[in-house]
Amino acid sequence: MTTNNQTSKQNIIQLFKEAVLGKQQDFTQGSIKKAVFMLSIPMILEMLMESIFALVDIIYVSRVSVNAVATVGLTESVLTLVYALAIGLSMAATALVARRVGEKNIEKANETAVQVIFLGILISIGISIVGILFPKEILGLMGGEPALIEEGYGYTRVLLGGNITVMLLFLINAIFRGAGDASIAMWTLILSNGLNIILDPIFIFGLGPIPAYGVEGAAIATTIGRGTAVVTQLLVLFYGSGKIKLMLKDLVLKLALIFDIIKVSLGGIGQFLIGTSSWVFLMRIMSEFGSEVLAGYTIAIRIMMFTLMPAWGMSNAAATLVGQNLGANQPERAEKSVWITGKYCAYFMGLVSIIYIAFAPTFLSWFSESEKVITYGSLCLQIMAAGYIAYAYGMVVIQSFNGSGDTNTPTIINFICFWLVQLPFAYIMAIVLDFGPQGVFWAITVAEVLIAVIGIWQFKKGRWKTVMV
Repeated sequence: MTTNNQTSKQNIIQLFKEAVLGKQQDFTQGSIKKAVFMLSIPMILEMLMESIFALVDIIYVSRVSVNAVATVGLTESVLTLVYALAIGLSMAATALVARRVGEKNIEKANETAVQVIFLGILISIGISIVGILFPKEILGLMGGEPALIEEGYGYTRVLLGGNITVMLLFLINAIFRGAGDASIAMWTLILSNGLNIILDPIFIFGLGPIPAYGVEGAAIATTIGRGTAVVTQLLVLFYGSGKIKLMLKDLVLKLALIFDIIKVSLGGIGQFLIGTSSWVFLMRIMSEFGSEVLAGYTIAIRIMMFTLMPAWGMSNAAATLVGQNLGANQPERAEKSVWITGKYCAYFMGLVSIIYIAFAPTFLSWFSESEKVITYGSLCLQIMAAGYIAYAYGMVVIQSFNGSGDTNTPTIINFICFWLVQLPFAYIMAIVLDFGPQGVFWAITVAEVLIAVIGIWQFKKGRWKTVMV
């Protein structure tokens, strides 16, 4: 028995090394559990690094002022609209690249990658112009107080002005994931966030010839970190050894393919615009209760993302498996991959929910000494954690639709759950019935549970297996 246990541990360690180092795999055959493991590990580590940075970033910013934390919350709620575009396009990139790789059509996968990058650059230029010219107006529209706007508009200007780094980081990593090269995406994000963590205190508090920029310094550090990672991604695309390998001759604009990408991504963009715009409105409702409550909410969301990001990594693995297996004409294998991934994700999220419900005040106290910030941040974290198991299945199933190229179904689900349920529920509970911030917290949990229920119901119908991309 001991020998068998040792052998099993050695096998797991060996698989872990292979997953992290990016050993080439064909995920359309062999053990599904192994395929889930090999794709999930680098994606989980990638997202875990992202969430670690988010926590470190808010720790540094919280030492500046409560207004600085609130500025981060307001700006990121606007930046989520950029994320919506980036994620919508990245879903199309993952679905199309995964399908072409599953068909063994690498040349077409390369063409898709180039056109996705061109599209991302064009979109980000327009957003940069607005962010550079109107940062104060943006914070004002979000309900920021005059003192907050004066202190924080530089953060907004730098982050929105440099959104091209966000856009390309998302899109190129989506290309890597679709190809099954999840470890490359992991290492580029580790580089990005590792630099952010090092540069954050330098630019926020100053060091040597570098002045203290305050909360704006956090945006400068983030943009430099992401920009460095994007340059690295491009070098890997042109000179690396992954499945997608580009050459200068590939850099040709192909409008027909771009329109195909837009067509597939419209559902994804709409899906995330619906979801993220609802977060903007929720943040606007929260701003009615003052900077301390807003800061508590912002910190709670950051802590929550620490565990949602690894779960998101598992759901991305499911999307890649669905896309590649549909490309290989194996829809039943694709479906089985989703249920296995969902089960693992639920185990993880269930454990985390127990920890958050029990120790939320302790976690909040690491970020703030304000009693009000800790009270409302803890309440937010506990209420949202109550729905974590539903979140797990919801994320995996929704991403599986996207991996198949069916971005319309999740868009409809998001519209119903976020706009028709979450926003009215939040406003009525928080403002009309005077339940305050906890009305918003319960609205978030109710909507996410509903997404899981409707998503599973639609997934079982199986229409996603016949989507052509």
